[in-house]
Amino acid sequence: MSRTPPDRDRASAFSERMHLVWDLLIIVLVVANLTLLLFDALFALTPLNDAFAAIAPGLHGAYDRHIHDNFIAIDLVFVAIFVLDVLLGWAAAIVERRYHRWFFYPFVHWYDVLGCIPVGGFRLLRILRVISLLHRLQRLGLIDIRQWRLYGVYAKYYDILLEELSDRIALRQLVSIQEQVRSSDSLSQRIADEVIMPRKQELIHEICRRLEDMADSAYRANRDDLMRFISALVRRTLAESPEIKRLRRLPLGGQVASALDEALSDIAQRLVHEAIEGLHSPEFDSLVEHLADSSFDAWLRVDAHTDRVTEQVLLDTLELLKEQVARQRWKQRYD
Repeated sequence: MSRTPPDRDRASAFSERMHLVWDLLIIVLVVANLTLLLFDALFALTPLNDAFAAIAPGLHGAYDRHIHDNFIAIDLVFVAIFVLDVLLGWAAAIVERRYHRWFFYPFVHWYDVLGCIPVGGFRLLRILRVISLLHRLQRLGLIDIRQWRLYGVYAKYYDILLEELSDRIALRQLVSIQEQVRSSDSLSQRIADEVIMPRKQELIHEICRRLEDMADSAYRANRDDLMRFISALVRRTLAESPEIKRLRRLPLGGQVASALDEALSDIAQRLVHEAIEGLHSPEFDSLVEHLADSSFDAWLRVDAHTDRVTEQVLLDTLELLKEQVARQRWKQRYD
């Protein structure tokens, strides 16, 4: 029998409460363990040990017998709980598919893993549990480290360091690319053969489409001016024609010449209009693609001059990229 939505809500609320209780328990244990490590390290110092014995001999003796002498066993109890916490968190990450691979968890939470090492000098790494402690408190909403001044200083210099490192890497890559461009035998020919030619038909189709759109938009935006230009051109041509001049000398020749002027202007305007309207016809597409295809190979013909020009364009472009990357943008942000 399937659970009802209220059942799922109750189960989710119970799971969240248990998770909260466990996180609070781990926080308390981390604080207690770090306090114990610090106190026991100070207890091992002779001057502090003697001062403690002089101030509170009874407490000193109890601590020495019950805690200091059994410090390793007590520390292993803490370590066992921390190991259990890591394993439970790892299992939850696998079930919830938090990471791309199941084994990513210990690498992401490396500070928790190192904090579980109980051997001698490695106990100093237990301070790394503070990172986990802050993360848990942040997740629980009990603190907001982003508002801390110390976090602001850390974020600022971390950002500067990361930007400087990434810029240095990017510059090295760009210099390497420039060297490869200079050492290439015929870069233009390779670009033509390996980049442009495999996409020849797509490029031709795109060029034709752009030409059609450009001509159509230019015609519609300047139609009135174009029609006036055509009428003026036809009128001027007829006015300069010797045959039309002789026609005007005849009876009614002026009227015939004017009618001829209007008729020819109308025909020319209709021809232009029909030609523009026919730009999107399959016949015109086929014609333009055929013309572009026949001239495409000639356009891609590479000689020594072409190769030098292409190489210089790429080198100058890479140089501009290097200048852009080399700019310390963090100075602008933090000035």
